[in-house]
Amino acid sequence: MPLVKIEIRKGFSLEYKKAILDGVHQALVDALGIPDRDRFQRIYELDKGDFECPPDRSHAVTMIQITMFPGRSFEAKKKLYQNIIKNLGENPGIGGNDIMIILLEPPMENWGIRGGQPASEVDFEFKLDV
Repeated sequence: MPLVKIEIRKGFSLEYKKAILDGVHQALVDALGIPDRDRFQRIYELDKGDFECPPDRSHAVTMIQITMFPGRSFEAKKKLYQNIIKNLGENPGIGGNDIMIILLEPPMENWGIRGGQPASEVDFEFKLDV
């Protein structure tokens, strides 16, 4: 149940934003094996004055923060990073240097889900230890 927060600068089309959402989600499905229907994603658009970055980045700079259950291997995380870069490079055409990915992994007992249950007490339909 990854929670995805994506920050971009204002001014991009709905199609561009949808391509980012689809590319990140597909990378999560492929690299971590989450169910395709497990999709919690948000895009935040910021004015240029509210989004500073190094001068070697383009207007397409994209920050992706993924909060997810702990348990994925280093190899699965590397595959996730590579898949996101590949997917967003293909569509909507964001260069790898313009993408930053941050993973957050709070302990399972810090997630209240499915009617207020701690995630540590829920039986999931997918593996966390990939």
